[in-house]
Amino acid sequence: MTTVRAEEMLAVSDALARILSHFQTLPPEPIQTPNALGRVLAEDVRAQHDVPPFANSAMDGYAVRAQDVRDASQAHPVELPVVDDIPAGASPKKTVEPGTAARIMTGAPMPPGADAIVPVEDTDEQWHQAGRETLPAPGRIAIYQPTGPNRYVRPAGEDLAAGEVALARGTLLRPQELGVLASIGAVEITVFQRPKVAIFSTGDELLPIEAKITPGKIRDVNGHTLSNLVRTHGGIPLWLGIVPDHPDEVRTRLQSALDQGADVILSSAGVSVGAFDVVTNVLTEFGQINFWRVRMRPGKPLAFGLVKNVPFFGLPGNPVSAMVSYDVFARPAILKLGGRPWQIQTVPVVLGETLRSDGRESYLRVEVSRQNDQWVARSVGGQGSNLLTSMVRANALVIIPEGVKEARAGETYPARLIDSGIPLPPHDPTLD
Repeated sequence: MTTVRAEEMLAVSDALARILSHFQTLPPEPIQTPNALGRVLAEDVRAQHDVPPFANSAMDGYAVRAQDVRDASQAHPVELPVVDDIPAGASPKKTVEPGTAARIMTGAPMPPGADAIVPVEDTDEQWHQAGRETLPAPGRIAIYQPTGPNRYVRPAGEDLAAGEVALARGTLLRPQELGVLASIGAVEITVFQRPKVAIFSTGDELLPIEAKITPGKIRDVNGHTLSNLVRTHGGIPLWLGIVPDHPDEVRTRLQSALDQGADVILSSAGVSVGAFDVVTNVLTEFGQINFWRVRMRPGKPLAFGLVKNVPFFGLPGNPVSAMVSYDVFARPAILKLGGRPWQIQTVPVVLGETLRSDGRESYLRVEVSRQNDQWVARSVGGQGSNLLTSMVRANALVIIPEGVKEARAGETYPARLIDSGIPLPPHDPTLD
């Protein structure tokens, strides 16, 4: 492993490339489909039968031969004898011969001989009566409108054909995907394991959220934000607590992370050049540090290394810096572990005002809105790395490239999305 001296600084792209070289997708595991919400498929799932499995009616009405009613009208209705009554869930008992019809409910199988449906609204049946499906079918039916072949008929395999890939490897399973799996009877599927991410916050000044504020103390924020970011991106957070600025405490937490089978370890604070920053020193006892400064804003102090071959991220202590550093570096790594697309897509936005940077690659908090057929970004205000409420007001991070100190109003820059509501470009799997 290459060790970068503490005084050296890396570009964001170089740092990310080095980090991701240490991450491979976790092995697959079987899971029952009802428990698979939010998981990622580890293999293609094929339909074992057609969906729907049989041709069925899309309407309550009458199954007919279309040619028998081609001349039907209000003035000259076509009258047909009703030879069968087919509720949903039942099989047809009769064939629809020329000059006959069968009453049918939505979803019921098409009877042999019929090739179209006449909606009940186009007949003389009292279709508006409540509970009509419980009434016996009439002996004859008058049809007032023509229909065409296959009209209001859902063919077998219209949604999925037997043998077709219903869901591909790498698919994130949302409620709609779980519905598709249910439709093909996929009781058990294979998904990628969820990465276990151990998290702890360092600092003598930190208090749990239930504690009363005392002089010199603040409540821990990063532990809560990072844990929930990990959940959002498919990981399992292992909260190890607040760690005082003491080497023995850090050693204990690192060992606890290993004992719990962590796939990644995240800490916040303790990675700058302060006299009491101890994480980076202890880390060298367990493994090796790759680098710990990146040319970005916010989030310059960043440690990355291996703790007994488990990747370790030492994020900055300021809450916005911790969130941005997580988003740029840890998020893609966790997504890659979990089998998800890890390339973070951006959208082009036009600056609604001039923004300034210090020349580092900057991730500035903005609110993006649609104006005149383009996405326009405006600053949410102060960009201090301690101003966590600015992340609440922002829905994107506009990226000002390295070397640009003034990004002028009207210029276009890429933005990483924090919230939904802004359409992303289609995912390109060749970038994975």
